[in-house]
Amino acid sequence: MTQSDLARAQSLITSIPDYPEPGVMFRDISPLLADGPAMRAVTEALIEPFAGQFDIVGGLEARGFLFAGAISTMTGAGILPIRKAGKLPRPAAAVSYTLEYGTATIEGPDVLKEGERVLLIDDILATGGTLTAAQALVRDLGAEVVGSAVVLELTALCGREHTGEVRTLFAE
Repeated sequence: MTQSDLARAQSLITSIPDYPEPGVMFRDISPLLADGPAMRAVTEALIEPFAGQFDIVGGLEARGFLFAGAISTMTGAGILPIRKAGKLPRPAAAVSYTLEYGTATIEGPDVLKEGERVLLIDDILATGGTLTAAQALVRDLGAEVVGSAVVLELTALCGREHTGEVRTLFAE
């Protein structure tokens, strides 16, 4: 992975105004996901500072699942699916949080072992609500968050003020 690989990957992210509601600028990573070399470069860059430090990857629904799957395949780590409320048959823990355009709840299954080391992965850091809730969820399940990584950070929304340190590949 080179800086030019990452620059090309970043160029694939598009902006869609007024989605999912008026006033919100949605960042669409679908073109990046559809490009194999870009997906590989981004996945390698997300995990680079955490190599050997995690046992399981927490993928945040929904696009975080895609990166978590790739990371699991590349590293042999397991996957913790962090889901929207009502999607798991037997959630072990739930945390509610505020989005930039509403509120939501996430849930996690009872698959973590006490003290297991978790790397949290998502596509975008906006207000920080989802990632902060995921950090709390992992702790509630008895595991340790060793790091958090996202593809894109929307710096104007100040999410990092809530999440603490986050590995960010691209920032706007």
